[in-house]
Amino acid sequence: MPLVLHDTLTRTKRVFEPRDQTRVTLYVCGPTVYDFAHIGNARPPVVFDVLVRLLRRRYGAQHVVYARNVTDVDDKINAKAAKEGVPIGEITARYEAAYLEDMARLNVTPPDIAPHVTDHMDAIVAQIGAILEQGCAYAAEGHVLFDVSSYEAYGALSGRNLDDMIAGARVEVAPYKKNPHDFVLWKPSKPGEPEWPSPWGPGRPGWHIECSAMIEQVLGLPIDIHGGGIDLAFPHHENEIAQGVCAHGHAHGERPHDHYARYWMHNGFLTLDAEKMSKSLGNVLLLHDLVQAIPGEVVRWALLSAHYRQPLDWTQNLLDQSRKSLDRLYGALARSADVAASTDEPAAEFLKAIEDDLNTPGAMAVLFALSGEIERGLTAGDAVAVAQAKGQLLASADVLGVLQSDPAEWLKGDASDDLAAEVEALIEQRATARAAKDWPEADRIRDRLTALNVEVMDGAEGARWRLRS
Repeated sequence: MPLVLHDTLTRTKRVFEPRDQTRVTLYVCGPTVYDFAHIGNARPPVVFDVLVRLLRRRYGAQHVVYARNVTDVDDKINAKAAKEGVPIGEITARYEAAYLEDMARLNVTPPDIAPHVTDHMDAIVAQIGAILEQGCAYAAEGHVLFDVSSYEAYGALSGRNLDDMIAGARVEVAPYKKNPHDFVLWKPSKPGEPEWPSPWGPGRPGWHIECSAMIEQVLGLPIDIHGGGIDLAFPHHENEIAQGVCAHGHAHGERPHDHYARYWMHNGFLTLDAEKMSKSLGNVLLLHDLVQAIPGEVVRWALLSAHYRQPLDWTQNLLDQSRKSLDRLYGALARSADVAASTDEPAAEFLKAIEDDLNTPGAMAVLFALSGEIERGLTAGDAVAVAQAKGQLLASADVLGVLQSDPAEWLKGDASDDLAAEVEALIEQRATARAAKDWPEADRIRDRLTALNVEVMDGAEGARWRLRS
């Protein structure tokens, strides 16, 4: 079956065909490390982690190169460093470490390459120079600005018409700008801020040029897939295309955007109880806090529960339902613990769903169907059917990055150490009573376990238990 992806630029689903099947390239815009990530920031890395897992399965892990950048030069970073009286590197190292820790809790596999802006200043300066040489940028008052009028296809990704954008501009136009929508490639740093040398004076790069320069240096152009949140489509990704295309003299060719990225993918917005998250509203939910309180797999499942291109409303009910869904799947795995999986291939119906533009809701439905097959096989005593369904369930879940925990440990849930010790002791006493055929004592212990909200699952290798949902 072909892999089909929705391309933002063409607004259609397209069969994915990499430029080179031995080197499939993917770039996703990563974090700006000045604070802890909020839950909306977690959706792109989780969504594109599923895509990377799928690509690695299709083409081989050694043939997929995944880059996710780290923005470590930014006004907000500068402001926080100044407030704390520390170098920007101290701020960025602190919050990058926290981000990576949070991603690990979500079972997000690290990218193959994590380019940092501060490590690629030479490439950024070189790309700005190339854009100037092509006549698509101009220097003014210590700034270098991209001339949007020099790129005829500007607005193609976001579906915006340049003439309309200029006519409707309500921004204060700097006196050195030729056009209200011209954007900064290089700018002077403010007093006390970090700066780097350049032919146009000391300063630092604009945001957009950072990604296009790093993409060219670490992956080469054109890349196969560029991903990110829909909020980045304009202006960030629109400007990336313009820079990457114009730096190499393709501004006026046919389908110039093909010289930069072959497919564009964007995930939808995330709201919190139907409201956009905003510091002014006081409803920003930090991922770092969330994954301390509940299992990362629950958060990951919730983030994948809607199709990636659709909006996702983050609620307590969503989290509760996600936990119940995982409990159901882990329950089937726990009850089939004595049966070894007989395959490591995902189910065909699962692949049909996930290869159709990452249809995660459809893929999750297949996981539930496979858990049902396990339960029916256990009831019928059909170990062959259980082994097949279990293998397909585990292999399919691995593409989604879920069911990565030990089922027995998962099902113990939030049980405290004291409760776990009491339950383990009661189960041992129950086993002794049953061996002695002391049924009244076994029933008494069973009632005590029920009172503790514990379900016991007996198997050939002994009893396992879980806290009831």
